[in-house]
Amino acid sequence: MDDDNAQIELLEQHLNKTSQISQRMTNILSKFDTRLIRLEKSISPLHSSTQSLTRIADNIDKTIQAIDRIAARQEGVAAEEALILRGPNPQHLRSYFDAIERLNAQIAFGSAERSVKDTGRVIETGGKKLCQLYTKLVAEASAGPTVDPESYQSAPQMQPIPPHVLSTLEPLVAFMRTLPVPSTHPTHPASYGLSAALKDCQAGYAEMRAGWAKKCIEPTSKRLLERVENKDAGGDVESGRLLGRWVAGVLTLAEAEHNIMERLLPFSSPQALQSTYASFISPICTLVSGVLSAAHAPVRRSLSAHVFLAFTQYSSVSALQPRWDVVMRQRAARKENELAESLHSLRAICLRSFPEFLADLRAAGSAIPMTLSVGVADFTLSTVKYLEMLPQVQDAVSTALKTLGDGNWRMGDASLGTLQPTTDEDAILEHYLHDVMTILIRALEGRARALKRAQTGSIFMLNNLSYIRTNILLNPRSAIDDLLPAQSQDALNAAFRQAKNSYFEANWSPLLSNLGEGKGSRQVVKDQWTGFFDGLAEVATTHQAFPLNKQDAELREKLAEEVNNLVMPAFQRFSSRHQAADFTKNPSKYIRATPEEVAQQIRGFFR
Repeated sequence: MDDDNAQIELLEQHLNKTSQISQRMTNILSKFDTRLIRLEKSISPLHSSTQSLTRIADNIDKTIQAIDRIAARQEGVAAEEALILRGPNPQHLRSYFDAIERLNAQIAFGSAERSVKDTGRVIETGGKKLCQLYTKLVAEASAGPTVDPESYQSAPQMQPIPPHVLSTLEPLVAFMRTLPVPSTHPTHPASYGLSAALKDCQAGYAEMRAGWAKKCIEPTSKRLLERVENKDAGGDVESGRLLGRWVAGVLTLAEAEHNIMERLLPFSSPQALQSTYASFISPICTLVSGVLSAAHAPVRRSLSAHVFLAFTQYSSVSALQPRWDVVMRQRAARKENELAESLHSLRAICLRSFPEFLADLRAAGSAIPMTLSVGVADFTLSTVKYLEMLPQVQDAVSTALKTLGDGNWRMGDASLGTLQPTTDEDAILEHYLHDVMTILIRALEGRARALKRAQTGSIFMLNNLSYIRTNILLNPRSAIDDLLPAQSQDALNAAFRQAKNSYFEANWSPLLSNLGEGKGSRQVVKDQWTGFFDGLAEVATTHQAFPLNKQDAELREKLAEEVNNLVMPAFQRFSSRHQAADFTKNPSKYIRATPEEVAQQIRGFFR
């Protein structure tokens, strides 16, 4: 019990001691708290000041950073402006495009540190620099070597702009089409200035390319006109075809330019392409119109001399009219039709050539010759040439005759008989050719009558009809023998046979009349011998003054054979019946040559 109390007392003591200690600690803590309060009161103003300074320091740091960023951006803008003002480098266009695109982005997103107006001014300057480069490249291409359009079969084969220039132009044009213009960026400060610059360089493109195109076709047009002015009618067909090839070359060149224009115009809308192409094509059409007029000039001056030039020009050029309508009119929205106007005039010339040709042939036959000549007449030569060349333009002639109307070329000449009207082109052509042959034969007969003497007239007919038969029927140099109707060939052969009969009748019948077999006095026989040799001398004089065509060896050989077969048997019979001793004591006075000498003399007429 005492122990317990002792322990309790000990615990109480400890408890009191602990309480005292706790009290002292509480007092100490209270003092600390009082001091902390006083310290806090002392530090609080300093803390507030420190916070303000910290905020100020943070603001200063942020301001400095913002200034640094602005300065860096200003330096970038200045660098881009300097790049733009220097102009684009054709070898490094991408960096130039990027600089303009960044400035456009600043305007679009409102992030530009400078004014929108100033940024727009720089963009406008950059766009104009690109336009200048574009114009320079187009000028370089337009000043380069020309091409001959006629040497190309189609437009895709032609390269109007050299590949090395094209490789720079195409990316340049692709970017220029993205530049702001009023139609796409109405509020952009540079849009109106850029639009005007793009329009100017597009107009310049049309002008420069038109100049280059003219340089390509002018040399060939000069050569064409020089060929057309050649007075040799034999070259008219080829000259007419040259005009068609030249116009086709112009169309090929225009198509090639249109194709490249679609790729290289800054404004690529259909309306802009159409307008620019119209500006390009206008001087070309003017040049073509002038060349067509000059090419038709020989025909207008002398249709008879250049009728096949007219037909060939018409056929070769008229085939190009549908292509012309597309390339030169529809694509440029042009109402003018230079080719159609030229063809209309040429068509009228071709139609009137038929009655005019026949009228000239009639007039030639009825004209009084200035000199007596039995050679091949000029109108025979020209008509044969006309017929020989006609197959080369058969389609054009047949079409024109059908347009004129069957028989309308006769101009009311009833002497040519009646026709069975038809609309078949081949039949109409045969009708026309028959009329040509009929009038030609009549013209020859009229000229033969104008020679007065039957002897010379018959030689004239033989020379001319033989020339016609040889070149039209026997040895034709073209397919005219296939085109000439059978009745015309029969008429020509009949006329030749009649001319040969007339020749024998006029030149040799009087001679043979002296070799009759009837019995008579010595004086009659003397008169017969004298009449024969006098007649032979007259025939010799006639053939010497009016010879058979020396270029027609076949005619001369056949006539020599036929005359010998006609004259010599009769002469030999007469000579054998009437020997010199039978009728005269002076035979050399009457018998002037032996049969062999007479035969040799006759052969001499035909050498």
